[in-house]
Amino acid sequence: MNLKGRDFLTLKDFTPDEILYLVDLAAELKRKKKEHIPVDTLRGRNIALIFEKTSTRTRCSFEIAAHDLGMGCTYLDPKSSQIGKKESMADTARVLGSMFDGIEYRGFGQEKVEELAKYSPVPVWNGLTNEYHPTQMLADLLTIREVFGDHKGRKLAYMGDARYNTGNSLMVLCSKMGMHFAAAGPKAYFPDPELVKTCEAWAKESGGSITLTEDAKEAAKDADIIYTDVWVSMGEPDEVWEERIREFAPYKVTAELMALAKKEAIFLHCLPAFHDLKTEIGAEKGEQYGISEMEVTDEVFEGPQSRVFQEAENRMHTIKAVMAATLE
Repeated sequence: MNLKGRDFLTLKDFTPDEILYLVDLAAELKRKKKEHIPVDTLRGRNIALIFEKTSTRTRCSFEIAAHDLGMGCTYLDPKSSQIGKKESMADTARVLGSMFDGIEYRGFGQEKVEELAKYSPVPVWNGLTNEYHPTQMLADLLTIREVFGDHKGRKLAYMGDARYNTGNSLMVLCSKMGMHFAAAGPKAYFPDPELVKTCEAWAKESGGSITLTEDAKEAAKDADIIYTDVWVSMGEPDEVWEERIREFAPYKVTAELMALAKKEAIFLHCLPAFHDLKTEIGAEKGEQYGISEMEVTDEVFEGPQSRVFQEAENRMHTIKAVMAATLE
């Protein structure tokens, strides 16, 4: 499998075999890291990380993965660069592309990372946009395969807002990989109909399926994976909190909801999660709205079915695989 020079912007651009290749490569790189086997085959290379949205997992994953591969790494946040203020994305792509061997972008509209890739002479990797989160999907698939030993035919039930990056990308992943995707939430929060239509065609080819429902119990029934995300995404206004808490309350992942899934089902979340009041925002919203948890209960998050930290670690291994595959 030769992916050298390819951008990694969305899983829509990759075949099931290519996706599986990246996950298998990530598993091999993970094994080597656990056994302290060096993989610094990209010594002398350098990458740039553009972060218009801050992150713990994405930044650490790219930095550690780059270091393990022997590469240098430069972090650019909105305050330490001229991107978008005095320099266009097209100009940024050509400047950074002349200095670095690869560029990561984490920010807002998908059109920004697409423009970056259009003008960059080196591979561009999507660390997250409003619409897609492809590196998270590889980590999710690796986790599912580690737990179950396979993925095809597995049912993934996503609870909450399926319009944005995580919901969109899970639907793409499942439809390409022969999995059954069920999204539960209010109709207004269903994915874009055009994307649904595209994914339905992929699902027909792969043996998967797409189900959109307002019934959380229907989605959770016999699921292998229950998945959720925060109710308010980064960059959205504070005014939407009250509305989201009210509208998404029926889709909170509880022990009762998990009990509707298969006995061996796992819980996944791309993090950070509001499962208690031990964060600034959690404490603030808890006091404001009289709640102690949001999208998932602490009982589930900390329970034996939760694989969220295994999933979080796998971000690093899968990101390492993407960089290795597209640069070597």
